[in-house]
Amino acid sequence: MRYSTQQDHGKPIPLHDAEGFAAMRAAGRIAADTLDFITPHVKPGVSTAALDKLCEDYMRAAGSIPATIDYHGYKHASCISVNHVVTHGIPSETKILRAGDIVNIDVTPKFQGWHGDSSRTFEVGAVSILAARLVKTAYQAMMAGIEQVRPGATLGDVGAAIEAVARAQGFSSVRDFCGHGLGKVFHDAPQVLHYGRAGTGVVLEPGMIFTIEPMINAGSYQVKVLPDKWTTVTKDRSLSAQFEHSLAVTETGFEIFTLSALPG
Repeated sequence: MRYSTQQDHGKPIPLHDAEGFAAMRAAGRIAADTLDFITPHVKPGVSTAALDKLCEDYMRAAGSIPATIDYHGYKHASCISVNHVVTHGIPSETKILRAGDIVNIDVTPKFQGWHGDSSRTFEVGAVSILAARLVKTAYQAMMAGIEQVRPGATLGDVGAAIEAVARAQGFSSVRDFCGHGLGKVFHDAPQVLHYGRAGTGVVLEPGMIFTIEPMINAGSYQVKVLPDKWTTVTKDRSLSAQFEHSLAVTETGFEIFTLSALPG
């Protein structure tokens, strides 16, 4: 592994080699497979704690460990965020999914020292037109950002593309949280903002590995962290949806490590 001559917030940005790419493919596969596995279990009547236990068991059976457990004191194998919870929702036996909910499940299996990080927002039964449009937009915003990734582009290009998709639907992109570099380090340089101005910020180079994970709110982008110091909610209690992929900059574009193996 080498480092870019660029820095982000004073931190060097790693440039990974073919060995790192291969390791990230393996870790990313487990992350995607975990979310594929949990999909049929996301239904009315299930607790978020039960979903968390299923995710943990799956990751461990695949030979990985959930990187979130004991991360800054966090005690769970996933973050599960329902409706107006933006991110870092804590799994609970008392939080029972209901028809009409939207729920984001975020997992980070650590496999042979490397982190695969991915999340999806699921619709629980039939949801409102607004909720369905928000979930669709969050996915489209993530993919619009990913499609900007190539050598010579900038992180500002990524953020601007994400924000444009959200705004076109009357939604907003959260500003208090961002994507991040990863590999052997869970959270590394660079920081990947989900808003911004095209042509600004870090210039992308082959070998950079990071997440793109926009949180899209139906209302204002403003959020607040609850007293548990983890759970983050929209200030206006509007719905929030998120998708996340781990990916790398290649010589010609990008490679996503956390693509679903499910058809469609």
